[in-house]
Amino acid sequence: MSKVAKNTKKPSKGIASAQSLSAFVKSICDVMRRSNCASALQYVPELTWILFLRILDAQETREAEQAEALGTTFTPALRRPYRWKDWAAPWSDDTDHPKTPEGDAEGWKRQALFAAGDGKLFEFINRELLPHLHGLDIDVRTGQPNPAASAKQRIIGRIMTAVERVRVDDEANLRDILDKVHEISIDDIDDTHFFTLSQVYEDLLLKMGEKNSDGGQFFTPREVIRAMVHTVNPSLGQTVYDPCCGTGGFLAVAYEHMARGPGASPASTDIERLKHKTFFGREKENLVLPIALANLVLHGIDQPNLWHGNALTRRATYDALFKHAPAQFDVILTNPPFGGKEGKDAQKQFAFETSATQVLFMQSMLAELATGGTCGVVLDEGLLFRTNESAFVETKRKLLDECELWAIVSLPGGVFSTAGDCGPSSACRAAYSRLLVPESRQTCCSSPKASAPNASGTTTCRG
Repeated sequence: MSKVAKNTKKPSKGIASAQSLSAFVKSICDVMRRSNCASALQYVPELTWILFLRILDAQETREAEQAEALGTTFTPALRRPYRWKDWAAPWSDDTDHPKTPEGDAEGWKRQALFAAGDGKLFEFINRELLPHLHGLDIDVRTGQPNPAASAKQRIIGRIMTAVERVRVDDEANLRDILDKVHEISIDDIDDTHFFTLSQVYEDLLLKMGEKNSDGGQFFTPREVIRAMVHTVNPSLGQTVYDPCCGTGGFLAVAYEHMARGPGASPASTDIERLKHKTFFGREKENLVLPIALANLVLHGIDQPNLWHGNALTRRATYDALFKHAPAQFDVILTNPPFGGKEGKDAQKQFAFETSATQVLFMQSMLAELATGGTCGVVLDEGLLFRTNESAFVETKRKLLDECELWAIVSLPGGVFSTAGDCGPSSACRAAYSRLLVPESRQTCCSSPKASAPNASGTTTCRG
């Protein structure tokens, strides 16, 4: 006899605040922690793809309803049975249970898998769903980007690229997680493109940056980011770029800052440009890029233009989302990696060769900053005060001679202690009004003069 899963859950009362939503998401993480996802580096990526597919389904449902009301055509990114409403939503035989566009009760696929026996949900996800999602943006025959994929399908494919199989190891716990995530709806949160949910997700990313967590190297404290973004003050119409974007913090905060600029009645063209043609970034790590994409989508950036690969060697793993990026950017905001070592294939791309990643990234940023643009960057002391290696000296000279160096701001001790700080042995100094203050890292803001192109014709900043 086939098994039938009865939906005995009471209707959701809604999620009334960021605090209640945060507690709700924490309860989901608690289930994950007892299901083979012990640390944040394990449960955050797992929750990322599950949460993203839930929000995507809600987005597409709303967009389909709007298209029907306007009499226009809507083409979904996902079709039956790969939509959340098919395989993940809870099923019920109640007459008032929501239906799919085809008339089936939501959760019909999940119920069929449950009735087929233990392990069938895992089997469907691992053998059918994930390969389908991976194939949305990659042609399985050639291994190259699928030219027929829509922008949304490319984003879905990139977010799912690091998910080889479900990490949660118990089907009952997985169904519990799916039920809880399903309770998160657009109407329960707000109408500002999931802003509250994005803040809760930021809290999850903070867990990845806690002390003794390897995830800290990809996470910059949000207070530092907000201070830098507000100081640089990017405005509507400018392009914003982070050459080592990690979990996407600088781009997400820049979006929040710029979205407040148009006021209460922004033009539709302004919204279109802000959400699709403004934010660009690069990230090397396979684990982190999907998290960055999901983070930016949750913040409201419908099309994050992220490039996957080594930004210093320019060797791309996947570049289809970045194909419309300009050669130079109006605003650069970033916290480049410190203490890393690059090989000769990266060093030979730059005028001043060194294995130090922060020096190579500074040279890269000077080349990619547009005439009249502004850069805010976190630096260590070595770039400013080290004199025993010519690449450090020459890069600093280029920064001072060709850039309008507006300010160097000292940050208080301990700012980076929970986000992969490089330790007391690399203490820095930060200069402001000629005052030197000991510290571990600093923020540098630069603005280029329009009349200062470098020898290759690329306009850089002047100090």
